[in-house]
Amino acid sequence: MSEISPLVRLVDDDDAFRESQKLFLSMCGYEVRDWADPVRFLEEDDPRVPGCLVLDIRMPEMTGLELQRALYVRGNKLPIIFLTGHGDIETAVYTMKYGAVDFFEKRGDPLKLRDSVSKACERSRQYWRQKKEEEKFEGTFNSLTNREKDVIVLAAKGASNREIADQLGIGQETVKMHCSNAYGKLGVRSRLEAYQWLQKVPGDVFKEKAL
Repeated sequence: MSEISPLVRLVDDDDAFRESQKLFLSMCGYEVRDWADPVRFLEEDDPRVPGCLVLDIRMPEMTGLELQRALYVRGNKLPIIFLTGHGDIETAVYTMKYGAVDFFEKRGDPLKLRDSVSKACERSRQYWRQKKEEEKFEGTFNSLTNREKDVIVLAAKGASNREIADQLGIGQETVKMHCSNAYGKLGVRSRLEAYQWLQKVPGDVFKEKAL
């Protein structure tokens, strides 16, 4: 499946400025969507689409900082680039604390904005690539039966078949069967490969499986 193209979101209540930025970024080769209202942005944007958000600080209904906090609370990982006509160091530091990747004066160098958008979009793409990879490993791990999970995790931690059988209260031949089934589903051939594979599953699959 091909990777989704990044989307640059523009949120700014200054119509003329927003349109000029949309035109500029579109000419730079980006797909751009814009909103004058941050509340509508929250309602309409799909956070699963990689890209970035170019955001004004001062808006009447919801400020850029309030929108940033709302996205932070939701766990939204979209990189944010702030544009402002009234910037100061304290505000810039605050926005960076909550995940902003850049902070520019509105009338600054547009090429710096272009470069920042490029870096932010690549950062977003990398995040979603990693997310999809983790979901793939998690899905495959969850395709195992509960007993196969118990056995393969203990085996990957170095337990012998006898130790696994004693801990789980099953026979050693049953341990071998479950281990073989798990190997086939995970696509591994050894306990070392199983250990390396399981480390890629989100969370700590070893946590509850003490020897």
